[in-house]
Amino acid sequence: MIQVNAMGDTCPIPIVKTKKAIAQLGGAGTVETLVDNEISVQNLTKMANQKGYAVKSEKLGPGQYKVTMTVGEQDAPPEDGADETCLVTPAPEGKRNIVVAVTSPRMGEGNDELGAVLMKGFLYALNQQDTLPATILFYNGGAPLTCQGSQSLEDLKSLEAQGVEILTCGTCLNYYGLTDQLAVGEVTNMYTITEKLTGAHLVVRP
Repeated sequence: MIQVNAMGDTCPIPIVKTKKAIAQLGGAGTVETLVDNEISVQNLTKMANQKGYAVKSEKLGPGQYKVTMTVGEQDAPPEDGADETCLVTPAPEGKRNIVVAVTSPRMGEGNDELGAVLMKGFLYALNQQDTLPATILFYNGGAPLTCQGSQSLEDLKSLEAQGVEILTCGTCLNYYGLTDQLAVGEVTNMYTITEKLTGAHLVVRP
């Protein structure tokens, strides 16, 4: 068993540390990761589920959580330590992997009220396109757009129903006090955001 101390570490460090520990197992085994917030627990649990690892979490005390992952022989990373999730999955022939990065509740610079109107219009228009993005990332000031009260929820839910991946930064939700108000898509972390941006054929920033 390997124990990982990620207390006080910000996203994506707990995930990076845990991935390295799993690679060090060299096969089947258990990795316990200590973190200090629920967002990190969610991110680690999601990673484990994606990899097929058995996972459980427990709250040890105020601001202290333990996430335990059990890796089977069939689940172990390649011996050379390569992480297959870092590889870019080729898009279907003739189709580009388009990622939209929304970092603000407003579009463009200038008048804030106008910018909010433009962003709402952009997300509506995006929903009407023949070619849809593979993923829409929401982080920093863009995070509230996927939460309760957002005027763009209907359009975002429609995009999700059409197969568009909607991901919102968990650290950002926590910072704005919106962790329990996410209304569309899933919570993600900086590791995944980085993979999505670097693996895209085209990144659109409205």
